[in-house]
Amino acid sequence: MANIKIKLVKSLNGRHAKHIATAHSLGLKKIGNETVQPDNPQTRGKIAQIGYLLQVTEE
Repeated sequence: MANIKIKLVKSLNGRHAKHIATAHSLGLKKIGNETVQPDNPQTRGKIAQIGYLLQVTEE
């Protein structure tokens, strides 16, 4: 199964509470944090919601 590498590139300060919660559910808390997640519909939905804060690369 493929994985996706996700990096937080913009601050969470002043964002909607749901967007902050989504970032935390992906394991991202500070600018520069990276995580590797499975490429599935749940992860893609989270990326779609807060994509403006992220840098995504497929592995």
